[in-house]
Amino acid sequence: MSHYKDSTLKVLTLNSNRGLAEEIASHIGTTLGKCTVSSFSDGEIQINIEESVRGCDVYVVQSTSTPVNQHIMELLIMIDALKRASARSINIVMPYYGYARQDRKSRSREPITAKLIANLLETAGANRVITLDLHAPQIQGFFDVPIDHLQGVPILSDYFEAKNIEDLIIVSPDHGGVTRTRKMADRLKAPIGIIDKRRPKPNVAEVMNIVGNIEGKTAILIDDIIDTAGTITLAANALIENGAKEVYACCTHPVLSGPAIERIENSQIKELVITNSIPLPEEKNTEKITQLSVAPLIGEAIIRVHELQSVSILFD
Repeated sequence: MSHYKDSTLKVLTLNSNRGLAEEIASHIGTTLGKCTVSSFSDGEIQINIEESVRGCDVYVVQSTSTPVNQHIMELLIMIDALKRASARSINIVMPYYGYARQDRKSRSREPITAKLIANLLETAGANRVITLDLHAPQIQGFFDVPIDHLQGVPILSDYFEAKNIEDLIIVSPDHGGVTRTRKMADRLKAPIGIIDKRRPKPNVAEVMNIVGNIEGKTAILIDDIIDTAGTITLAANALIENGAKEVYACCTHPVLSGPAIERIENSQIKELVITNSIPLPEEKNTEKITQLSVAPLIGEAIIRVHELQSVSILFD
């Protein structure tokens, strides 16, 4: 392994995604810094950084994936430890930014958790955030520190481009994801489709209309998060019923909770392509799922941030 030339760059990780953190460190040409995360018997988190970080630029890799609240507390306590250990800068590398789905008040008396998490990170002492495919890009504005918002679309697009599929159409499972769908469609030089779904009233099955010509085409559904996989599997089945030849699906963040795996197994989705922004436990890894690594992208972003180079080149 080639060694990164600057010893003031340190990569630390907590418990959410150690595998990805190791890959990122190896891409940079360094090893993970030594730290331990343990608990008092009542469950309080204790963190010990086992090497000096004084004057260092520290990059902490932690996704807020399940158990979400545990991972957030680990991160906040780590930031506090780094601040008190005189780190020069504390950079949070958060491949998956949790609590992002509550990013506005859609009804009265709702919280805006995406802003709350931003406040917590900043108050604890974070100087910068590097993240991937925020649920809504305007969450960048919830931060008063620099935020580098990396994109998963190029990684997913390159995978499908290599398959050389003919008669493609890229489909958004809802109105919110049209911008992301357009980015993939531009890269694959394909038209786009949109699934327009609405509930006539609560607990009544959704009415699905498909905008775009999908007859005889191979459809790729793209989303940022797949959680229980309800939306994406209904969308895939609707596409097949309406004349699509085959349906692939992809997303950046495989939350895949509850009945998700069973739904994907029983759906019309031929292959689900995901990234490792959230680790995929062994029991969830089925033949239908292909996982791509975001480590080279994040590793490259860390090097560029550290060397004061432009990060925007990574979006092309």
